[in-house]
Amino acid sequence: MTAPGTAPDNDTPAGDTGRPRFSRRVRHWLAGAGVTALAAVLGITLAVRGGATPACAAPPTGNAVHKGKASFYDAGRSGGNCSFPGPPADRLYVALGASQYSGSAACGSYLEVSGPKGKVRVMVMDQCGGCGPSKIDLSTEAFTRIADRSQGIAPVTYRAVVNPPLDGGLTFRMKGGASTYWFAVQVGNHGNPLRSVEAKGPGGGFRKAARQSDNHWAIEGGIGPGPYSIKVTDVYGRQATATGIRLVTKQVQRSTATLASASPTPSNSPSAPPTPSAAPSPTSTESVAPTTTIEALAGAAPLDRPRC
Repeated sequence: MTAPGTAPDNDTPAGDTGRPRFSRRVRHWLAGAGVTALAAVLGITLAVRGGATPACAAPPTGNAVHKGKASFYDAGRSGGNCSFPGPPADRLYVALGASQYSGSAACGSYLEVSGPKGKVRVMVMDQCGGCGPSKIDLSTEAFTRIADRSQGIAPVTYRAVVNPPLDGGLTFRMKGGASTYWFAVQVGNHGNPLRSVEAKGPGGGFRKAARQSDNHWAIEGGIGPGPYSIKVTDVYGRQATATGIRLVTKQVQRSTATLASASPTPSNSPSAPPTPSAAPSPTSTESVAPTTTIEALAGAAPLDRPRC
């Protein structure tokens, strides 16, 4: 007699119901499949909770138009997952799902969102944990520009704003804890998504920084005490180099270097280097503007975009 809860040793029909039992081999296969499926689900769940970047991920770029839905939220004074000092002054920002947020690669870029009531330009500032590939989360102020708040969720289309016109040039903010032995900087006011950041200290050559999930670029081992030269390249190949960036943490240092042009649409061929504008006067959290070198490298086609 088989003990309760123990699998029988044969595959004979069960009792007088006339219904045959599954064979032990089939049962074991189903159990194994169930464990595998459960592990896969748990793996996906852990990846999402841990902020992992999907294997095929990239921020919106170029002229592609995306169709989806938008909801809204209020980030308060937070700069979101992009770790900005705070939201933009106009409070027009957006959070993207993991695939388009792309491990912070979308931070600081801009989207034009069209809804039932009109259009709005928003800056990517955050990651939306509950958003799929076609769902975005707008700030309350941005949502009310394109739909009635009472709708809650509105159908939208959105696209990247290439070379958005911006006030001033690139900004640099050294991360708290950055030192002679660990370089970590956040680049702001760049407009287009960034492809790479390189930096060097006095007497050294440029070294590539690694993008961090909190929207900083780090070089392990550091590059000395500064001042630094920082070379920034966007996904369209436009490049700018700022010099004189100091090792002062948690302060915004403004430059006159810019990756974006005055035109909202890119050229199909390399354009002439933009003329630097005078840097604004520093505030209590801003330093004197570093000197800059600016170079436009390429046209509008995004570089190294993953093929999904």
